[in-house]
Amino acid sequence: MPGPEAGGDPAGDGGASARGRILEAACDLIAAEGLDGVRIARIANAAGISTSLIHYHFDTRERLLEEAIDHSFDRAAGVFQSADDDREEAAAAGSSARLLADRIDQCLPQPGVLERDWLLWWELDLRAVRSPELRPVAARLYGRYHDFLAGPIATGVQSGEFGPCDPREVADLAIALIDGHGGRALIDDPEMPITRVRALIGAMLARELGLPEPRLPFRRLPASAKAGP
Repeated sequence: MPGPEAGGDPAGDGGASARGRILEAACDLIAAEGLDGVRIARIANAAGISTSLIHYHFDTRERLLEEAIDHSFDRAAGVFQSADDDREEAAAAGSSARLLADRIDQCLPQPGVLERDWLLWWELDLRAVRSPELRPVAARLYGRYHDFLAGPIATGVQSGEFGPCDPREVADLAIALIDGHGGRALIDDPEMPITRVRALIGAMLARELGLPEPRLPFRRLPASAKAGP
């Protein structure tokens, strides 16, 4: 790995801040232009740091992509690492069904940063198909995605809010629905605006979870996200 930037200490007080700026700039540019189309110098310019500092933190473009996706996931969804976290989040949301709906919303390509994050995931998927060395990275990140959705499902089953089911299987179904329908919304398919995506996913999962209501309790969308293309 290349050495640190001359005159700067990446491990010092500004290291975390510089790393965050690099990752934010990388997220924006990779999503807009693809990993191969982005020059390190442009990321450095957008982040307000030198190229040598980027090379210090990220020794390959693939490593930069991996950490950019981790960064976007942490920011958009947070890190939930235990059943206690899921129980606390469910209590704060009012129910496991509301927490699951909230987390699904955090995984859909709604206008703004979430659309950008979807493009990062697509970039990773395409590169993992062509580059076997990236497949374990993709599998690890999909594991985080899966656990993020399985957590509130398991909590709801344990509390009796949901009917008997395998939380991991239902999370697999949720990912398939999110990725399939969400991809159509991302490309502005006129038959699949984000409102219909939410309705279809909410209805399917409500049936799987044995909810008395025919849909998940999604929150109201902002006006900017309601209209189809």
